[in-house]
Amino acid sequence: MIVVSSCLCGINCKYSGENNLNGNVLKLVNEGKAVPICPEQLGGLKTPRNPAEIIEKNGEIKVMTEAGADVTNEFLLGAKRSLEIAKVLGAKKAILQRRSPSCGFGKIYDGTFSGKLIPGNGLTVRLFLENGIEVISDEEYDRD
Repeated sequence: MIVVSSCLCGINCKYSGENNLNGNVLKLVNEGKAVPICPEQLGGLKTPRNPAEIIEKNGEIKVMTEAGADVTNEFLLGAKRSLEIAKVLGAKKAILQRRSPSCGFGKIYDGTFSGKLIPGNGLTVRLFLENGIEVISDEEYDRD
């Protein structure tokens, strides 16, 4: 089984209330090969919500909204709940939405809300990798 970002399946769970529909990912779900998750909603955040980015300073990680609210606990809870779901499913692989502070793999926004990307992973990705779950971005999946 594969876990996938819910927004890639057409579920309107993005911060903006929209989705990032990816027909190839949706096909996996429709074939029963994948299960959608949204770590941010699993962490208790509503949709729509203020955009958030990871800020790392002196080894401390925070997730802050553009409005200045600290949503680190919600992102950590969502990552933990996502991992629990992946473990119950026996998932060894995840296809997640690029650049997200939860699901971003390889590159995430730099925390300035300027659109600049930096090397890094979202909080759910970090937890998945620590627990042996292979992660690829939706962009990588489309190239396969």
